[in-house]
Amino acid sequence: MTGSLDGLRVLDLSRVLAGPLCTQMLADHGAEVVKVEAPAGDETRTWGPPFVDATTSAYYTGVNRNKANIGLDLRTESGQRVLAELLAASDVLVENFKAGTLAGWGLPDEVLRERYPRLVQCRITGFGTDGPMGGMPGYDAVAQAYGGLMSINGEPTGPPLRVGVPVVDMVTGIYAFSGILLALHERRRSGRGQLVDCALIDTAISLLHPHSPSWLADGEPARRTGSAHPSIAPYDTFEAADGLVFIGVGNDRQFGGFTELLGIPELADDPRFRTNADRVGNVAALRPLLAERIARHPRRELATALLARGVPATPVHDVGEALTDPHVLHRGMVVTDGGYRATGIPITLERTPGAVRSAPRGHGADTRGVLASLGYSNAEIDELVAAGAAVEPPC
Repeated sequence: MTGSLDGLRVLDLSRVLAGPLCTQMLADHGAEVVKVEAPAGDETRTWGPPFVDATTSAYYTGVNRNKANIGLDLRTESGQRVLAELLAASDVLVENFKAGTLAGWGLPDEVLRERYPRLVQCRITGFGTDGPMGGMPGYDAVAQAYGGLMSINGEPTGPPLRVGVPVVDMVTGIYAFSGILLALHERRRSGRGQLVDCALIDTAISLLHPHSPSWLADGEPARRTGSAHPSIAPYDTFEAADGLVFIGVGNDRQFGGFTELLGIPELADDPRFRTNADRVGNVAALRPLLAERIARHPRRELATALLARGVPATPVHDVGEALTDPHVLHRGMVVTDGGYRATGIPITLERTPGAVRSAPRGHGADTRGVLASLGYSNAEIDELVAAGAAVEPPC
C-alpha cells in the first residue's frame, strides 16, 4: 500500500525543527524526500544528551525519518550544480535559510520561478524577509516572546514562561505542510508552482486564541492563569489524593454532574456559580470549595468517574506515562522499528495511511545513491567527495 503522496518528490534544505517536521510529515505520507545537509550536518544532531549513537541526538531522530540523506557543500560550484539538478527533479523545495542565501547562490525567487515553473517553494523564516523585522533571525522561544505567547504562560504571580515544547516551531511545520498541499492542489489547475511563505512570528500570533480576540474586543491585557482557562471555570489542575488531576467543565450540565459526584450538588444552584460567567467571575471563591473535595479522591478513580458522567477529566501524566498509556499505544502513537522508537503519525487516513519506512539516516548515508540517480558515475561521485563538495559517512 502506498501513501497518499506517493510520487511526490521533495527537496529538504531545511534544518532544526519546523522545516524537518514539515518534510517528515510529507515523507510519512509517501513523498520521496531527499534531505541535504551541509558538511557540518544539521546542528540538531549535536543537541543532546541523550544521543542514539555517537553522532546523532534523540532530538534529530524525532523529525528526520523516512528521508534519504545527502551531504553537500552548497557554497561550492560543484555543490550548486548538484542542487540545480536536484531542483529539476523535485516538486517541492523546503528551506529555512537566512534571507538572501539562495539569491547569493544565483537562485533568487524570480530565477527559481523561471527555471522551475512547477516547483512549489516553501520558505520558513523567523520574521519573514521584509518589514521592520524582515530577515532577522528567530528561534522558537524568540517568537514566543516577541509574539506574546510567553506573556500568557505561567502562574499569575510568576514570570512569563516559555511553553514547555517548541510549539511555534512545530505548528509552523504543520502550517508549512498544509500550505504545500494547498499549493500542490492549485498547481493541478494552473500548472504552476508558487511560494509558500511561513514565518514563526505569524504562527505565534495565530496561537494567541482566545487572548487575541478578547484583547481586540475590549483592550484588556491578558493575564497569566497557570493551567486555568481565562474564560471557563472550573477548567484547571487540582491536587487529588495521590497526584494532580485536570478537570475541564465546559457547561452547566457538566458542572451539575461534577458537583453531584463530589457530594456538593448545592453549588450548582448557588447564584455565584449558576452559569459559566458566574463561575469565572467568582472562581476565587469556587476553587477552594472544589479543591477540598477533590483532595479526598485518588486521581485515576476520580477522572474515570467524571468521564462516566460526561465531564472531561484526566490524571496529569508525565511524558513516560503518556508514551506507555494503553490508549496512546492503541492509537499507534508510539512506533518501534528495530532500534528506532518514536512518536507515531497523527494524521490517520483510511485507505492510504502513512507509514514509518525507515529510521533517520546518517549524515551523507545516501549521497552516493542520490547522486547516482541524477546520472553521476562512481568516478564523478568520487571527485565530488574528494573535493569536499559531497559528503559520505566514514568507512
